[in-house]
Amino acid sequence: MEKTNKILDAALKLFVEYGFHGTPTSKIAQEAGVANGTLFNKFKTKDDLIVALFVDIELRMSKFVEENSKETTSFKDTFKELYFASLYWIIDNKIEFRFVQQFKTSPFLSLIAPEEIEKAHKPICELLQKGIEAGVIKPLPVDYLVMLISSLIYGLNDYLIKNEFSKPKQHAVISDTFDLLWDMIT
Repeated sequence: MEKTNKILDAALKLFVEYGFHGTPTSKIAQEAGVANGTLFNKFKTKDDLIVALFVDIELRMSKFVEENSKETTSFKDTFKELYFASLYWIIDNKIEFRFVQQFKTSPFLSLIAPEEIEKAHKPICELLQKGIEAGVIKPLPVDYLVMLISSLIYGLNDYLIKNEFSKPKQHAVISDTFDLLWDMIT
């Protein structure tokens, strides 16, 4: 498992720096300190490595969000917990999030099984569906709501990086954007 993690870490660093096509597997193996054969023993193709890295990052983010947000008696507060946890993970994992952004705008996204995408988005989709059923959220398609929320998160992340705010200022901006999001979907 240690070699797999070294390969994934090296691939993450290099893909974000040089892009998918600008990063040869030989460079990933060299950065990870493993032989080319070891890399291909763990991942049959470069495409498999790219997809595996995306799935790994998405699952780690989902786990963090689940562990760092709590369900409350108020739908709004529960939704806010998920939103904040997502953004705090992104702030603390900038390179991983940049990779996710690259991946989601690449042809590699079509290589992900729909079940994998559903697994990563399951908590937010279930929460949004409950909100719709309770009449709290506008009755829009859940996948559309996820797209709106994701777009806001991506834009906010870019804004926070560009402005290099202190942690307290980042938290204030995140709080303000939650209020905007809440007004938009309710």
